[in-house]
Amino acid sequence: MRNYKFRLYPNLDQEYKLQNNLNVCKWVYNKFVEQAQKSFLSRNDMNYILTELKQSESWLYQYHSKMLQMVSTQLEGTEKALIELNKKGYKTGQLRFARYNEFRTFTYNQSGFKLNNNKLFLSKIGDIRIKKHRDTPDNIKQVIVTKSKSGKWHACITCELVKMNLPKINFLKSVGIDVGIKSFAYDSDNHSTPNPLNLKKMLKPLVRVQRKVSRRKKGSNNRLKAIQHLQRIHERIVNRRNDFQHKLSSIYANHYDVVFVEDLRIQNMMKNHRLAQSIMDSSWSLFLQKLEYKCKLFVEVPTRNTTMDCSRCGNKVPKSLAVRIHRCDKCNLVIDRDYNASINILQKGLKIFSQNKLPQELRKVTPVEISKRSMKQEANTFRRW
Repeated sequence: MRNYKFRLYPNLDQEYKLQNNLNVCKWVYNKFVEQAQKSFLSRNDMNYILTELKQSESWLYQYHSKMLQMVSTQLEGTEKALIELNKKGYKTGQLRFARYNEFRTFTYNQSGFKLNNNKLFLSKIGDIRIKKHRDTPDNIKQVIVTKSKSGKWHACITCELVKMNLPKINFLKSVGIDVGIKSFAYDSDNHSTPNPLNLKKMLKPLVRVQRKVSRRKKGSNNRLKAIQHLQRIHERIVNRRNDFQHKLSSIYANHYDVVFVEDLRIQNMMKNHRLAQSIMDSSWSLFLQKLEYKCKLFVEVPTRNTTMDCSRCGNKVPKSLAVRIHRCDKCNLVIDRDYNASINILQKGLKIFSQNKLPQELRKVTPVEISKRSMKQEANTFRRW
């Protein structure tokens, strides 16, 4: 399965119908939550409740039936997520009702849609102009319509791809990546990418607009306008962050077959309140998630002593966060601390594969073979891009 996201440009009548669909789905969702707070509901139970609602509320027949049924699927996923959080020891309350402007998606599954060149047909709505900037497979399974906080409409189209063979993985094209605040990504080929820190750059206009929102009278139109301006700024920050991460992750996915990263505990790192804002602004989890689904092989290695260990001799060199240079007293190695950490991550990952039995489609290699050829040859290729 693969998702394709496109921008929708509905007219006034279509935008009214799209918003009406959101309101109806939110109403059905709250009806399910009202029953779920009394006892656990399965997906079949919610569909029976929906049938009874249609008999008592005849106006529900004006909306696409499959779209209303997908609300039960959405609530079932929420219930399963709460159960998993309880198993992990997190304190969770009951399901909450969806408030106004909080319910932002509805789904057309299996039927009720058709995609042409520049038009997306949705049942009960009509043909909506769509900005189709790339081709999609013909086998479309479902369409998810979303509304952003700034008022923009998007369609996420899910397509089923033809079955493909497993890619051949060359361990000579391996790289270790160390993520950080000063350098967003420093790899074992001595290539550093500076951190854009998009939130930090937009703090001044963000604070200015937040001040305007707090000064406006609650419930007034001017307050709604100020809130929408604030949401546009947040959306701009998110778009810049995603654009940067997609471009960088695509570079690594195109030039390397195997990518090794640290298994970070970001929630524990957030306890340092001096760095918490920069850590959240960097959004390492989203970047690693993009790497995971783009790369042929994505491996997380333990984080223990990746910064302290010397990448040449293995000697431990303790250092604080203020010390940016790694200086080994034993072998006299002087390199950037992030570069040293990325090499250690690469060596740890290769050690894991050399000790364990590799799958049949992966040939056996040794860390020595990769350290001599790959780290020099691939560095030149990467810099040309």
